[in-house]
Amino acid sequence: MSTKYALLSLPLGVFDSSDRDDAISGLSATVSPDNGSVGPFRIPDFKIGTLDALVQQADDLAKLEASCQAVVAKVGDSLRQLLNNDEERLASYKMVNDKPTDQYIRGFSWNKIRYRADKSLGELLDTLQKELVTVDNDVKTKFNQYNSVKTNLAALQRRQTGNLATKSLTPIVDPRLLVQDSEFIETHLIAVPTNVKKDFIKTYETLSPMVVPRSAVEVDHDDEFTLFTAATFKKHSPDFIHKCREQKWTPRQYTYVQGGREEEQRELDRVTNEERKVCGEALRMGRTGWSESVMVWIHVLTLRVFVEAVLRYGLPLDYVTALVKTTSKLAPKLKSALDSNYSYLGGNAFGRDKRGRVTKDDAAMTSEMAAAGLGTGEGHEYTAYVYYELELP
Repeated sequence: MSTKYALLSLPLGVFDSSDRDDAISGLSATVSPDNGSVGPFRIPDFKIGTLDALVQQADDLAKLEASCQAVVAKVGDSLRQLLNNDEERLASYKMVNDKPTDQYIRGFSWNKIRYRADKSLGELLDTLQKELVTVDNDVKTKFNQYNSVKTNLAALQRRQTGNLATKSLTPIVDPRLLVQDSEFIETHLIAVPTNVKKDFIKTYETLSPMVVPRSAVEVDHDDEFTLFTAATFKKHSPDFIHKCREQKWTPRQYTYVQGGREEEQRELDRVTNEERKVCGEALRMGRTGWSESVMVWIHVLTLRVFVEAVLRYGLPLDYVTALVKTTSKLAPKLKSALDSNYSYLGGNAFGRDKRGRVTKDDAAMTSEMAAAGLGTGEGHEYTAYVYYELELP
């Protein structure tokens, strides 16, 4: 069952005590240990600009958070493919600041050195956006390089291990079987399905004009194909090759090169070593990319919660922010418990049925809230309080 986090902010005034620790205790009782564990989430007091700027920043942060989610998902998927879905190894690479991701999130502390809280929200947003783009580009470049090398290696390995219709013929064909340096005659190599090789022997001489009689020699065979040589006069070679293809026989392009066998092995060894090297680099970049992208995401989400809390609750900054660790299955129960206690904060934003239970807001209300920059965006419904969910891939 996947872990899900809920980040929420409430005015201190909704609790019996103005002490933040007491407020967290009260929130824990509301949530219930059965639905999730509650802990404090510290947010610095950032510099606040104009109302218009806050509304614009709320919109920009919503878009940036969606980008963060996409980058983290891509990095996680790349690591998963590289580690062949090995969950144990995957967990060892999904570290943030050398800590397990869960530990980093639950013990989150704003990085005041990297993102100074005395800077404006606009400057912080711009810095985080640039860092996310850098991480995305670095990870994408390295994994594209690895995929290219891996594809190249797979092609070389197929040439070593495939059947006679596809594999390299360099280590198979004895050059003495080939007519070389002749002005008029050339030798063809034809891969014939083994179950019809008798048909080839009976008919190859009559496939086209000027086929050298008795020139067919069996070179090698495997479970699927038998490789033959056959010689023709050069001017009739295209016709012979065409007729072979019509018979579902596979003409193989091959030119003898002295030392070719050794050169192929050297190339295979070189690309094998390169794949191993780039794989290590991609894993290191994946580990760094995961750490950096998750860090950026949590900082962006922190700013998003702060901006929305100011837009909703105003000044002074008397709010309590908490992180709830739950699961995807329990998240609806958590949300229901919170709605039951704090839906009144939404005023008329929520309708109620005859029994007084909260009903979902309508589309018009959601549209109005979006215009105000409050808690909306893709995959996020308006709630009566600041509430965001976070689920890592």
